[in-house]
Amino acid sequence: MAELPPRRKVRDVEIMGALAHPLRAALLRYLMAVGARTASECADAVGSTASNCSWHLRQLAKYGLVESTGGGDGRQRPWQATVVGIDLGEFDDDPATRAAQLAVFGTALGEEQKLTQRFLERVDELDPDWRRTGTINTYVLTLTAAELAALADQIDQLIRPYVSTIRDDAPPDARPVHAGFRAFLRLER
Repeated sequence: MAELPPRRKVRDVEIMGALAHPLRAALLRYLMAVGARTASECADAVGSTASNCSWHLRQLAKYGLVESTGGGDGRQRPWQATVVGIDLGEFDDDPATRAAQLAVFGTALGEEQKLTQRFLERVDELDPDWRRTGTINTYVLTLTAAELAALADQIDQLIRPYVSTIRDDAPPDARPVHAGFRAFLRLER
């Protein structure tokens, strides 16, 4: 298998601040899921206005997270993600950096909750194949820290070839699918 493009390593607190903004995060994830879209198309997908999306897309472009694909102007200019994922690294010892990392993770968790809730609310509208294959599983595992790191890496290696911004051999009937993976030490009250 060919080498997959890496996630963008983000260690800059200012960029993390941009990624912690809920609308900017939703715009970036939307473009990563579906490819190039105009601000108007983004607005319909994320529940905002075209002018607001256009402004936030320009902000994301300042950090190199999205770019104009050329053609069109204003709200009709197509934008695309320039990243295939974000790597925030390990939780930093610096309190400001760690706070920024936590803000990005909090925004991502909120977006994942919205997508999951939307799926559950509209499951009856889905084609039966998509209704049957949607899944929400939880597990309680017994692992060492090293085993957890190895498991997370194995799951990443399994999933990454299907990432929308990476995959170029998708069948015509393939559609964007949300997949999330969280694994952490279970902390009791």
